[in-house]
Amino acid sequence: MKPLDPRLLRYAGAARGYLVVTVVLGLAATALILAQAGLLAHALASAATGTTVGPLAGTLGVLLAVLAARAAASYGGEAAALRAAAKVKSQLRRRLVGHALRLGPSWLGGQQPGQITTLATRGLDGLDAYFARYLPQLVLACLVPVAVLIRVGMADWISAVVIGATLPLIPVFAIMVGLHTKATTQRQWRLLARLGGHFLDVVEGLPTLKLFGRAKPQAEMIRKITNEHRAATMASLRVAFLSGFVLELAAALATALVAVEVGLRLLAGHLSYQTALLVLLLTPEAYLPLRAVGAQFHASTEGATAARQVFEILETPEPDQAGTPGRGLPEAASAGRSPRQPDLTKDTIGLSGVTLAYPGRDRPALSGVDLTIGPGDRITLTGPSGAGKSSLLALLLRFAVPVSGRIDVGGIDLESIPREEWRTQISWVPQHPYLFAGSVAGNIALGDPTASRQAIGRAAQAAGAAEFIEALPQGYDTAVGERGLRLSAGQRQQIALARAFLRDAPLLLLDEPTAHLDAATARRLDEAISTLMADRTVIQVTHGHGWAHDTGRLLVLDDGTLSQGDVSVPATATPAPLAVTS
Repeated sequence: MKPLDPRLLRYAGAARGYLVVTVVLGLAATALILAQAGLLAHALASAATGTTVGPLAGTLGVLLAVLAARAAASYGGEAAALRAAAKVKSQLRRRLVGHALRLGPSWLGGQQPGQITTLATRGLDGLDAYFARYLPQLVLACLVPVAVLIRVGMADWISAVVIGATLPLIPVFAIMVGLHTKATTQRQWRLLARLGGHFLDVVEGLPTLKLFGRAKPQAEMIRKITNEHRAATMASLRVAFLSGFVLELAAALATALVAVEVGLRLLAGHLSYQTALLVLLLTPEAYLPLRAVGAQFHASTEGATAARQVFEILETPEPDQAGTPGRGLPEAASAGRSPRQPDLTKDTIGLSGVTLAYPGRDRPALSGVDLTIGPGDRITLTGPSGAGKSSLLALLLRFAVPVSGRIDVGGIDLESIPREEWRTQISWVPQHPYLFAGSVAGNIALGDPTASRQAIGRAAQAAGAAEFIEALPQGYDTAVGERGLRLSAGQRQQIALARAFLRDAPLLLLDEPTAHLDAATARRLDEAISTLMADRTVIQVTHGHGWAHDTGRLLVLDDGTLSQGDVSVPATATPAPLAVTS
């Protein structure tokens, strides 16, 4: 582990100010250590020569003031460190969540949510020890030994040489033990993340496990992983205790060596009593910060390991930044000019030779797709499972970026349009809409957070959801529970449709919204969807032809290749042209 990861300063601005405070307090603590040793040596030497307490009162008073100042500096440093750690954790958590959201579902689908949750909570909490104990000791380990060597060298150069020769033993032993600590800590963290992810899976799938009689075997699996984590934690503690023993032994032997040579020269009359006391008082202070930083290294490794994993996620390129080698930004974007924002009520969306591939897959999800989507088009997108239907929607939602080809909107390259501005013109009803653990009104208002209660009610009425919502115990203020599990699948879909109504966007994307519903619920939702489609451009993913026969546009995706479906187009329909590649 690096003594100080520079990425911590880059991603957490609060760390910079704290490091300045830490260095200043470290300098103050170093000066106080030297002053304390000098005053104490003078007081003891004076007392040994028969000086009474009266003449030493001033010296003792200053010594007490120095001790109080040293305690205050230590307290202030730790208090500032804990506040800085809280700010850094907050900044990293916000950045982690925000970046994960920007990476989108395509990236999140390849991750383990339980591990990311553990990383953002328990993992980053380990930074308290990193900031409150490790970093202050690291600063003292850099400042105090040098200052002690200079001060001892001014009083007795022989003792300074002995201290300087033995000081490197402490970091050498610390590095040797630290290499082993790194491996055990990483294993401990992997097991903790695995335990968190597995426990989350078991809790979410508990009804299924109970139904198939597999709850007890999963409990045994959790017990096994817990025992592995316990064993790894105890191994880390054993290494930490071993490190403390080795460092204490090395420091004790080095201090004893200095004490022996100082004692012999004092007996021979080659050294004054006050100088000998000064050297003996300062010698342990030279080794103490190095021993402490080695011990605190183990306490901070968990937080530092978690922070490194957070940095890896933060350094994952966003979809719009990933791009394809050789594909530059559009001319307007590269020149720093803000392109005209498209209007999907008027502008046409064009896909030209678009290919989309996911990492780890040997075949592209979409291959050479050419498609023109005009304002007001109603398109049914059908094909077998895995044909690329949802991938096409992911491109339009900006959850994925094509590896080749181009998507234009009114002549503007889609990649040059800010994602948030683009998505304000899209409503999306997924196959399995996600409801958050809030009220019904709050979940509908995701479509427009500024909407009034009357607007929310009108959207629910249009989606056919008003009747069942008003029958709930608290109406629109009823909590839907985590993932909306207090509602039926059909009710959750109606809430999602109400969101889409409230958003009132010109482009509507529907991903099989009625695929897993009973016939009556599906019929009600189809009626609501038909109302929602008015005056909008609509793309619906389905396994059947659905309402394509009423609109005249049926597109078939098979193995990532787009083709024209066999459908009769009404005379009144004016579908936009479709270009198909082989």
